[in-house]
Order: sequence, then C-alpha cells, then structure tokens
Amino acid sequence: MTRNSAREIAVHIIFALGFDHRSAREVLEAELNQERFQELAEELPLYAQFPNEKQEQYIRDLVQGVFAHGAELDDYIGRYSVGWSFARIPRMAAAVMRTAMYEVLYMPDIPNAAAINAAVEIAKKYEPAEVVSFLNGILGTFVRTEFEDTPPKPEKKPTEGEAD
Repeated sequence: MTRNSAREIAVHIIFALGFDHRSAREVLEAELNQERFQELAEELPLYAQFPNEKQEQYIRDLVQGVFAHGAELDDYIGRYSVGWSFARIPRMAAAVMRTAMYEVLYMPDIPNAAAINAAVEIAKKYEPAEVVSFLNGILGTFVRTEFEDTPPKPEKKPTEGEAD
C-alpha cells in the first residue's frame, strides 16, 4: 500500500465522521481492521491490502488529528472558499481539504506541494472538475497566504496571439 492509498483511506474515514456521532477512535476501531477491509475489498480495490504498521499509524494520526482540529480546519476552508458557502461544499471535498490542511499544518515531514497534489488526485476520483478546481484553488491560496516562505505561483506567460 502506498502513502497515497493510506491517505485516501483516511479521507474515507474522515468523510464517514461527518455522518457519525462517534469519536474518531470509535470510528477507527470499526473501520480500520482486517475484517472491515475484507468486506470493503469486494467493492473497492483500495481496500485489497491492509496497511502495514507505519501506514496504519499514519491513517490513525490523520483521522484523529482532523477530528481534533475540525473547527480550525473548517474555519480555514470557510475563509478561503470565496464565493461558496461552506454548506455548498460537497462533503467529500471538505474531507479531502481537511486532510490536506491538517497535513500542511501539523505534519511537517509531508511537503505542502505533496499534500495538495495528493488531495487533488483523490478529489478527481470523487468530484466533478469544477469542485476539483475549486479545492485546488482553496488549498493553494491557503498555503501561499498562511506560509509566507511558500514561493508564489509563477506568472502565466501569454501564448502567441494573446495580449500582454
């Protein structure tokens, strides 16, 4: 299992937390075990392999961290989602953004660009292009604004025929 697969499983569990009144620990107990993976593997190839110890810890850290910092992460999403009310954001997209923002803020071993790129790739599997583009914009603006040492986006050079 790759880190991206582990991240996607964490996103699934974070998504499930949005519909549940159980704690992150209770949801992890129910979802992150061999039996549950065997059930899910029948429909989702992502669950064909159970995570190793390091990957399992990564999933647990992400889920528990997002759960513990949910209000803070949602506040960031709300601040940077210009033109969209939080209620309009699809739940899967919100789960993906919470995960990426948590990685950026609290997992220094994961480069910001890697967290954003992984989030966009996961979102492409579940959301239409408009939502993926929106999510990418929010995460990029979040990183550039909150972390001044992040280099700015390169300016787009006009292509032939475009005005300067």
